[in-house]
Amino acid sequence: MTKKSTNFSRREFTKLAAMGMAAIPLLSFQNGFINTISTSSDELNVHLFSKHLQFLDYNEMSAAAAEMGFDGLDLTVRPKGHVLPEEVVENLPKAVEAMKKYGLAPKMMSTNVWDAHNTVEKTVLETASTLGFTNYRTAWLKYPEDTPIQQSQVLFGKQAKDLEILNEKLGLIGGYQNNSGMNVGAPIWDLVPILEATNGQFMGSQYDIRHAVIEGGESWELGLRRIQPYINSIVLKDVKWGIVNGKWEPINVPLGEGMVDFNRYFSLLKKYNINVPVSLHVEYDLGGAEKGNTKITIDKKEVFTRIKKDLQFIRETWKKID
Repeated sequence: MTKKSTNFSRREFTKLAAMGMAAIPLLSFQNGFINTISTSSDELNVHLFSKHLQFLDYNEMSAAAAEMGFDGLDLTVRPKGHVLPEEVVENLPKAVEAMKKYGLAPKMMSTNVWDAHNTVEKTVLETASTLGFTNYRTAWLKYPEDTPIQQSQVLFGKQAKDLEILNEKLGLIGGYQNNSGMNVGAPIWDLVPILEATNGQFMGSQYDIRHAVIEGGESWELGLRRIQPYINSIVLKDVKWGIVNGKWEPINVPLGEGMVDFNRYFSLLKKYNINVPVSLHVEYDLGGAEKGNTKITIDKKEVFTRIKKDLQFIRETWKKID
């Protein structure tokens, strides 16, 4: 299964159709068509995780992201996010309007969606679909202590399949983020049996290299190799181990200052032809913005400067990798 780019939006497809591709059946445009087109690997489509601009309103966050040079925002549509799930019909259009005002594509969002039959969660996806979003992150899962892991994986696989069916109807791609610790998918390998219950087209992996390195150590490349057919978006951030209050724990750092070998990682992304939407997470000290605080303790210009430095690192590192 060869991974192709998922960088085309509905608007971009319309432009292609006008250039002589209108004969392609409409159904082939749904993200299945998106997956069959490979774009240039000279640049990445980078979105800023809007959690770090939670202290700004829709207009201000969009202006800031555009000024820093991002292609878009990975919008938080979840509890305590920029858009609350129960208010999605009213407020998601407002957020998108602000984003478009500053030339940002409404492509990515981070949600707490997992249950395809939940009314609120379905409304989140339906509303996002009408507004042009293509990729979203799902909720995280935990293994129940009283249930065998294999049994839980079967259940999660069925739920993922149900979500995939809904995604296909709506033209959306869902991605489950590997998150270190006791979360489902933390070891990467355990996520594969769940995703194998799907077709891997409208439901897959939002691959997070920071968490993969923490859990995989020197074997993270094997995990990437195994999960790569399912990757439909990626998260970029860096980390190192350090002693905090007498205990070893992961410490978030600016890109290029931690354990993630971005030269090797980017070379593998290019080798596997993975050029998908990117979400930049900036989780080191931003005066509280790294945690999604609505009030921060440093000047917002300093927040923007630190974030922009990470974005520049991504652009420059990606460009120099053959």
